[in-house]
Amino acid sequence: MKKINFIKSLFLFLVLVLLSACNKNPFTGKNTMALIGNSSLMASSVVQYREFLNESKVITGTTEANMVKNAGDRIRKAAELWAAREGQSSYLDGYEWEFNLVDSREINAWAMPGGKIVFYSGILPLTQNEAGIAVVMGHEVAHAILNHGQQRASASILQQLGAVGVNILAADQSRETRALFMTLYGAGSTLFGTLPYSRAHEIEADQVGLTLMIIAGYDPDTAVEFWDRMSSLGGSSTPQFLSTHPSDVTRVEELRKYIPEARKKAASIGFI
Repeated sequence: MKKINFIKSLFLFLVLVLLSACNKNPFTGKNTMALIGNSSLMASSVVQYREFLNESKVITGTTEANMVKNAGDRIRKAAELWAAREGQSSYLDGYEWEFNLVDSREINAWAMPGGKIVFYSGILPLTQNEAGIAVVMGHEVAHAILNHGQQRASASILQQLGAVGVNILAADQSRETRALFMTLYGAGSTLFGTLPYSRAHEIEADQVGLTLMIIAGYDPDTAVEFWDRMSSLGGSSTPQFLSTHPSDVTRVEELRKYIPEARKKAASIGFI
């Protein structure tokens, strides 16, 4: 009976936490988890981003570096216009945008909370031009404005709370049984919680990023062309359901389907 009461109390607590710690995002209209403040995440990002740049070879003054900064600035303006059209201009207060190109063979780009974005030079042969850069830039800016970092941190907190609950419920079991319960919980919460959540974020960033690049004046068909080139590289052999990212094939299909909706949304917002 005590365990049943505990489960009910824990469930009620988690529901109350979720209901009281949600923010409505103007770019999706969805309520998202915010168990940790964006201000603290942004402050931490500034420090980590600066440390990374100090330890890396930042490329400046080249045609490619200028394209990265120009695409970033146009996508940023598109995000600000979108927020303004939703009557939420203040939503992006505190963002300190930076767009840097770093010398690396790695085919990658990433964003941190608050708009700190890095492109690796290894991705440039695939982007090919500024429109291609805008595809990736739109995706990374979308991660930032959708506060996906905050949501992942919040999901991690919930996962840890769940682990505490499992540990308490199994307190009177043998050490081996408790270890088994924790292993099953860890695998289950990752397979059915964390990984699908992460893949959903990627698709969401693709869609919002597509709209941003249209508002910024870029051709959305470039996104399909870029991901076709990415797909031709082969990529990871990890099955999609075990990956944090959707497969390239899934991405291309989703982008093709979403382009008409993105055009319609961009037209309702306007163009920079």
